[in-house]
Amino acid sequence: MQTNFSLAQLADPGVAEAEKILRSCVHCGFCTATCPTYVTLGNELDSPRGRIYLMKDMLENDRPADAKTVKHIDRCLSCLSCMTTCPSGVHYMHLVDHARVHIEETYKRPFINRMTRTMLTKILPYRERFAFATKMSVLGKPFASIFDKITPLKPLAAMIRLAPSKVDGKTKFTSPGVFEAPEPTGGRVTLLTGCAQPALDAGINKATIELLNRVGVEVVLPEGEACCGSLVHHMGKEHQALDAAKNNVRVWHDEIEKNGLDAIIVTTSGCGTTIKDYGYMLRNDPELAERAAKVSSIAMDVTEYLVTRELPKPIAEANLTIAYHAACSLQHGQQIKSPPKDLLKGAGFKVKEAPESHLCCGSAGTYNIMQPEIASQLRDRKVKNIESTKPQAIAAGNIGCLTQIGSGTGIPVVHTVKLLNWAYGGEKPQELHNIR
Repeated sequence: MQTNFSLAQLADPGVAEAEKILRSCVHCGFCTATCPTYVTLGNELDSPRGRIYLMKDMLENDRPADAKTVKHIDRCLSCLSCMTTCPSGVHYMHLVDHARVHIEETYKRPFINRMTRTMLTKILPYRERFAFATKMSVLGKPFASIFDKITPLKPLAAMIRLAPSKVDGKTKFTSPGVFEAPEPTGGRVTLLTGCAQPALDAGINKATIELLNRVGVEVVLPEGEACCGSLVHHMGKEHQALDAAKNNVRVWHDEIEKNGLDAIIVTTSGCGTTIKDYGYMLRNDPELAERAAKVSSIAMDVTEYLVTRELPKPIAEANLTIAYHAACSLQHGQQIKSPPKDLLKGAGFKVKEAPESHLCCGSAGTYNIMQPEIASQLRDRKVKNIESTKPQAIAAGNIGCLTQIGSGTGIPVVHTVKLLNWAYGGEKPQELHNIR
């Protein structure tokens, strides 16, 4: 794609990177076939190619974002299926993230939309605030149907409906500490505790630590680690996202220097995609660029790490038919496709993959809140495809997907690592207690 940025514009590192990405696009349109919003809505401007034209026009002319551009960029899930499909290697993720920052800086959203987005950025990245807000959501349940009838309030209705009936409190598995392996084999890792996940399902951390300990790996949860910044990063809140990244880079790099780490383990794939991008996000930071690159280089999804370890013979007689849902952030963002399925098969599960597994379930961070109608269509399509495999349970490696898919089906939805922990001697996941 031909571009016409001025030298003054290209002096900005973000613009220079955007121009490089734009030039790599050849308008081939392969991305349209795998883009969930284009497949759902059929609008060229809701495809990666269409959005690239909008972003090019906005950035090249150095003009404030307008309502039309914002509408179609907001509809992007950042599922990155287009990056998996693109034969030209267009790095759409960095381009759309840069465009979102430009939108945040130049566009004044309608009041309710602005307030809703601000509320999400002030609550979701903070575990205690999120847990409190989730508990309070029960008070809003009677009003959800009313909010649904008022377009600007639809996100509030979606938020209320997605809120679980209970939240988990702090446990030793979600608090700073060191978990030594009974029979150490030399591995030492840290585990991202996360922000929303511990409140929604603290059992994921518990299962991860127990399983890693069982295969001889020491796990440390360092003091000071916090939200990875993914949620605010994809909302264009650049300063808040970079502050989160800097905090974690300092915490984890200190741990690397003091005691050594083999890996930074992540059990929420959306967070993993962002952490693996810290090196890029902080590339221009004179103090932290090198440390961020180091952190990114050892960040690993839990399944990505487990396939490098020698696992014992499975203990539990699982013998369950599992539909594996590949989270977009895992299969497209991190290009991790076979390890989760291989691990589940090796543990004795019968693994099925649903049709259209490349399409997003509609969770996508805050997408199922801010774009509830499109998200619901994608969820229903995903659930229909999954249920066609007639599974006894559904496995996924991202808390957002677990929540989104679980809101549309009666089939138990379980984190992959909880199934693996059970198979290798841990407790049976609570979600499966009614399954024999």
